[in-house]
Amino acid sequence: MNQTSSGQATDAIRHADILIIGGGLSGAMLAAQLLRLPGQRSLLVIEPRAELGRGEAYSAVELGHTLNGNAARMSVDPDNADDLTQWLTEYIAAGGWPESDEQHVPVSELFPPRGIFGLYVQQRLAEAQAVGALNGSTVEHVRAEVVDLQTLDDCVRLSLSDGQQLQGAFAVLATGMFPAARTPQTESSGLNAAALDPWDVAAMRQLDPQSTVLIIGSGLTMVDAVVSLEQAGHRGPIEVFSRHGLLPHVRRQPPAWVDFLAEDHSIRTPRQLLRELRRHCRDAIAQGIDWQSPLDTVRAHIGRLWNQATDVQRRQFVRHVRPWWESHHHRSPPLSAELVARLHGEGRLRIQAASFKGLVPSVNGEVSIRIRRRGEADTLIVSGAALINSSGIEYDWRRVARPLPQQLLARGLIKPGPLALGIAAAVDGAVLDVGGQVAQRLFAMGPPLRGMWWESTAVTDVASQAKALATRLAVAAAEPARLRSAAKPS
Repeated sequence: MNQTSSGQATDAIRHADILIIGGGLSGAMLAAQLLRLPGQRSLLVIEPRAELGRGEAYSAVELGHTLNGNAARMSVDPDNADDLTQWLTEYIAAGGWPESDEQHVPVSELFPPRGIFGLYVQQRLAEAQAVGALNGSTVEHVRAEVVDLQTLDDCVRLSLSDGQQLQGAFAVLATGMFPAARTPQTESSGLNAAALDPWDVAAMRQLDPQSTVLIIGSGLTMVDAVVSLEQAGHRGPIEVFSRHGLLPHVRRQPPAWVDFLAEDHSIRTPRQLLRELRRHCRDAIAQGIDWQSPLDTVRAHIGRLWNQATDVQRRQFVRHVRPWWESHHHRSPPLSAELVARLHGEGRLRIQAASFKGLVPSVNGEVSIRIRRRGEADTLIVSGAALINSSGIEYDWRRVARPLPQQLLARGLIKPGPLALGIAAAVDGAVLDVGGQVAQRLFAMGPPLRGMWWESTAVTDVASQAKALATRLAVAAAEPARLRSAAKPS
């Protein structure tokens, strides 16, 4: 990839057909889809990291940080569900993945390390770049952060952290996820300043191996944090606090189950879905079949069901069902789940249903927090040598203290999505402004559309959105050219 040097301010405005804000999975897959389409177009991908295709999720370098889905579920090609399996087969044969116990199962059932998955994304992007070059299409990585965005009548203009300005016919918010552990908050509790990064194994090696570590949150980020501690050589107690005290279930490979939502279109509300899903899970268990089989059929229908639900129904789901949905649906990879189960069985890892109520001034170099156990009125103070924020993803852009989200909100170019999850957009990804008007030149995809589709973060979701949005943008970008051609005198 060509790359601009960072830190050099310039007054010149650079131009491209399409500006992609964010170069993680979302931005890389959108660029790949655009490059593979017929026609000539220029793309600029603005991403502060040194590499495209990794983002927050796939920048991990530890082999123990794996995908939470097996290879058969994680293809970036929406037209080929076996794409990752095929790539991984070749990668393993070439000696790219060190031998492990997990590799004695079919490749399609492997849970690859996230770092290796990042390589896969990068290779598919490089292949698309080669295809695009045949048509005269280009993609360039601009290594900087977008700090402001303006929509003009005929273009979108971006201001970057290094002083550059970029201009394009269209721009796409492919900003990915904002992990709570790494995202500054507008209403800061000071938690992140006092906490270790859940994926920073090097920092965890500095701890006393026998010391107590406190973790806020019990989802998949917590699982990663426990893996990090294990790889760092930590052998002391781990105290986990979350509101409901639920751990992610382990992901298994259940047999296929009838797609009951495809057969019964009368199921339209979250309550109807849960009632019918429970019935199918009971039927599966009665037949000696894993309850995960019926649950896995629901995945393809969540976007439709969520999108057609009322705000009242969505709010009921988030308030009463979400914790159980997350723990049952967003399941842990087997090796990580085995580690958590072992430490829990040994008594080293304890999980408590308790809410975080704030930091307490430290004493003797320890970190202290105030918690309130579920069902109790009084709070208590617990202390440890270190604290890890594993509270998941921040989807409310009003709480994200980063320049671009704050500027977009201040300019009224975006508005919060349903239940303040992500941002509001039309079905095709066109962003809605504060007045509900559909943007003509600003689009979004992936995690920013959480409020629109609920599940908008998985690889298959992002891949499908990238294909649809690329087609939409290619048509829109070609329209001005056709108009100019028609206006020329014969």
